[in-house]
Amino acid sequence: MSKLKLRALRQDEHAVCCSPMVREPLGEADAVDLAHMFKALSDPVRLRLLSLIASHEGGEACVCDLTGPFDVSQPTISHHLKVLREAGLVGSERRGTWVYYWMLPAALARLSSLLQTPAEPTEVGAC
Repeated sequence: MSKLKLRALRQDEHAVCCSPMVREPLGEADAVDLAHMFKALSDPVRLRLLSLIASHEGGEACVCDLTGPFDVSQPTISHHLKVLREAGLVGSERRGTWVYYWMLPAALARLSSLLQTPAEPTEVGAC
């Protein structure tokens, strides 16, 4: 795993939220960050891109592998990848002439935990 990828994963570790929305209200800053992430996922092309990246062998995909399944131009795919990256959902790294993308698990864990019902206090691993 590259140093850039490790750094991105470490930065995302603090973003994992353990308190679901039903347990306590969101603060303004958290609401802005989370809305940005959900807005990025609200586009069907971006949602499919994230799924393609996550399910790609090795957990990362070259941009060259992401353009074929869509009926949009390469610049449009690049724009959608930029939106996902700026929302903190994917990381990227240039290797030669290609850019590789991977999903940031902590970001998806944060979104997922927000929508979960609160864990029972007696459950193992409950927050």
